[in-house]
Amino acid sequence: MKKKLRLSFNAPAVLTFTALCVIAQLISMLTGGQSNRTLFSVYRASLLDPLTWVRCFTHVLGHAGWDHLLGNIMYILILGPMIEEKYGTATTAFIMAATALVIGIINMVFFPGVMLLGASGIVFAFILIASITIREDNTIPVTFILVAVLYLGQQIWQGLFSQDNVSQMAHIVGGAVGAVLGFLLGKAQKKKNRSSY
Repeated sequence: MKKKLRLSFNAPAVLTFTALCVIAQLISMLTGGQSNRTLFSVYRASLLDPLTWVRCFTHVLGHAGWDHLLGNIMYILILGPMIEEKYGTATTAFIMAATALVIGIINMVFFPGVMLLGASGIVFAFILIASITIREDNTIPVTFILVAVLYLGQQIWQGLFSQDNVSQMAHIVGGAVGAVLGFLLGKAQKKKNRSSY
């Protein structure tokens, strides 16, 4: 008997994040962009305002338009499922939340006049994590070094020499968070694998 084809919700954290980004973009369209300022971007504001802390996480859901959203989501849908399969749904959600929080706080502290939104920091975190997902003990993969030099070097260069309204800070910080978490997760995974023998 032939098995029926069925859809697989293969990466719940990544697919839920994608759906939330699309919903945020639709709400932004309906509110003429007001929801982006209120909920889906991060900027310096009173620390006593609860929304300041909410925005430290939700700024990654907001995007300047559909092109901005689709550019980020395509990378997240390519890289995210591999990371989620390797480390699990809860860890993937943690990676996204931690990246958002670190970028949000750095933006508030060092760039007081900048309103930041978009998931590109998460994209860069995923790129760096993906480049070190498979590695042997006590090694640094050449692919990781090349990705770090090419992507982060490009962002530093653009940050210094171009004015393109793209936040290289978010890319650099996202990549750094991804690199740190990638090495920590890799160590934890190896430890877990050893103890299961």
